[in-house]
Amino acid sequence: MLNRRTLMAALAAGSLLASGGISLAQDKIYIPLVSKGFQHQFWQAVKAGADKAAAEFGVEVTFEGPDTEAQVDKQMDMLAAALAKKPAAIGFAALDSQAAIPLLKQAQEAGIPVIAFDSGVDSDIPATTVTTDNLAAAALAADKMAELIGGGGKVALVVHDQTSRTGIDRRDGFVNRVKEAYPDIEIVDIQYGAGDQLQSTEITKAILTANPDIKGIFGANEGSAIGVLNAIKETGTTGVVVIGYDSGKVQKDAIRAGEMAGAITQSPVGMGYETVKAAVAATKGEKLPTTIDSGFAWYDKTNIDAPEIAAVLYD
Repeated sequence: MLNRRTLMAALAAGSLLASGGISLAQDKIYIPLVSKGFQHQFWQAVKAGADKAAAEFGVEVTFEGPDTEAQVDKQMDMLAAALAKKPAAIGFAALDSQAAIPLLKQAQEAGIPVIAFDSGVDSDIPATTVTTDNLAAAALAADKMAELIGGGGKVALVVHDQTSRTGIDRRDGFVNRVKEAYPDIEIVDIQYGAGDQLQSTEITKAILTANPDIKGIFGANEGSAIGVLNAIKETGTTGVVVIGYDSGKVQKDAIRAGEMAGAITQSPVGMGYETVKAAVAATKGEKLPTTIDSGFAWYDKTNIDAPEIAAVLYD
């Protein structure tokens, strides 16, 4: 039973709330971001950008993702839980561009704007997609590969998946560029390692065994690229050009050491920031472009310390 002092305090608090005299955190608009995962430094950098925007725009942002990029069902559970909280808007990086559509339709019906980031979905539901132009970025990786292997020879790809927009576009961007511009390059294998370093290592070992004369391998995300590096080290292979994607300490160190020729970097902090910025705009009914390009660049040991490159690399 409440004593008189407690009761009076409760009544006073209620009066202040009713008059707007107290501003609670939950008065902020809530924007959850459901990511592909947390296992790579890339996603931690995206979160840093989202947190920066949250502070700047005065909104509440949460950021979560499954333990691995193979856990589509777990990501769907996280998306459902986030939507159940009736957020003002939601950011979503799809592991499977098809699987999420029923839940995203629920968001649309509930009037919750969806901002896709990193990976789009095969739907017009998102108000916009904040992403790297992965087709163009992977085409640049193919150009660099061709240059480094002398325009001909066998190459392979280790890709994180064939269900997300990023996996599909990075694969196709590289493959299509080779087909259109480099007739003397043969793509001997494309394997999928779920962005997992260990799985990507084993896949790469099998590629190296089957193709002892291979000249180059493209690792299409952070985990894939690290797996390629590990396999080459563990098998004692020499003379294979490795091109990666994303940043992180392992890839940066490998590039400085000459073990990786170079990589494509995205702008993950910018991606997180632009996702929250777009979500805030969507809650106000503002018109957004179909896509927001968060940018990319090639880096190698010749430019890794250049200010414009260092600004978009992450540890």
